[in-house]
Amino acid sequence: MTEQEILDKLTAVFRTVFDDQSLTVRPEMTAQDVKRWDSLSHIDMIVMVEETFRIRIPTRDVGRMRNVGDLVRLILGLAK
Repeated sequence: MTEQEILDKLTAVFRTVFDDQSLTVRPEMTAQDVKRWDSLSHIDMIVMVEETFRIRIPTRDVGRMRNVGDLVRLILGLAK
């Protein structure tokens, strides 16, 4: 899976979780860039990412992510 394929799937996840069909996910995107991204929606997003990519993201890694690019790299590493 390529980074672009992951970003495309993440865009669909983000649009659903944050209820915003205009969102386009970018590697540099952070919670501050998304109006409805708070601690509760963050959990919903992580769960949906795990389901979409059929991976399990360790809790310690969730806390280390600073932007969507970190999430993409994590997915790349876990999806192998």
